[in-house]
Amino acid sequence: MAETIVVGLSGGVDSSIAAYLLKRAGYHVVGMFMKNWEDDDRAGFCSAKEDLLDVISVADILDIDIEVVNFSAEYKDRVFSVFLKEYSAGRTPNPDILCNSEIKFTAFLGHAIAYGADKIATGHYARIGQQDGMLTLLKGLDNTKDQSYFLHRLDQAQLSKTIFPVGDMQKTTVRQLALEIGLPNAKKKDSTGICFIGERPFRAFLSQYLSSEPGPIVTDTGLTIGQHVGLAYYTIGQRKGIGIGGMADSSGAPWFVVDKDIPNNALIVVQGHEHPMLFKQTVTVSDLHWILPGLPKTGQIRKPCAAKLRYRQADSPCVVEVLDEARCILHFDHPQWGVTPGQSAVLYDGDTCLGGGVIESAQ
Repeated sequence: MAETIVVGLSGGVDSSIAAYLLKRAGYHVVGMFMKNWEDDDRAGFCSAKEDLLDVISVADILDIDIEVVNFSAEYKDRVFSVFLKEYSAGRTPNPDILCNSEIKFTAFLGHAIAYGADKIATGHYARIGQQDGMLTLLKGLDNTKDQSYFLHRLDQAQLSKTIFPVGDMQKTTVRQLALEIGLPNAKKKDSTGICFIGERPFRAFLSQYLSSEPGPIVTDTGLTIGQHVGLAYYTIGQRKGIGIGGMADSSGAPWFVVDKDIPNNALIVVQGHEHPMLFKQTVTVSDLHWILPGLPKTGQIRKPCAAKLRYRQADSPCVVEVLDEARCILHFDHPQWGVTPGQSAVLYDGDTCLGGGVIESAQ
């Protein structure tokens, strides 16, 4: 009897082709659509209804059953509440990473196994390998689409129950295959941004959930040049939307957010993309997770290694100084621009994703 694979169908072309490839390989494929957000559905910002229609159309063409599962309560408790907590503390979180670890590869995986699945599959551009009898997470072969950054918190148990069918494909090949088999979403635009915010203005969305306390916008020399609307609405490295575009010195260089003075409720800004305060050489990381157990130990220094401090950033060579089980310091060969507390630092050895954690601070 063929293995049963439950594919998380999002309505996009990648997960659709993942389902197609698995069925072509002889598996018993079931599609599952996850509804993770219910608030504001009537406002037209959430694309869940349109995505579900695409899923239904794809399932009809592929001749597979589909199930709709509502994880909105789990999402609000495990992802959105953390998202708000982090922004309230002045940090900038990445909810997509938390969604993968808490919803797609925990709640969804558990539901699929209870359904009778042998494994789950998604349309992520990543691969699974082996090293010394353990499973490893590898980058997708398409460097422009690699999504291992968002999957770095997966563990051995989750990887053992997961398949990434498009991980060794190029995105152009995926779209071409979708056109050849007549999928209606072959040319559908890739989803971007945070799923529950959609196309709405980010600041307007946050203001529905967070209280704001205006305060001074201060330059690196201590000069107050404006007023911010609440520290939660800004992020390190931000250029647009600060509200001080006309306040320039003779250089005429644009302003960038460089820090948040939480005790004094002040937003610190500097002029010029290359301002020294925007560059950091060492980064402290907390909430560490290693994909391979026992690697490395407290007090060890690991090299060679590289890190991404944001998605789509090129790998940056560094040395990892492990402080304890939960924290480490990354010593970079070259200063890093716009390091943002709350974002994830993900570690690599070549194509192998070692794990990562949350950026705590930088110097």
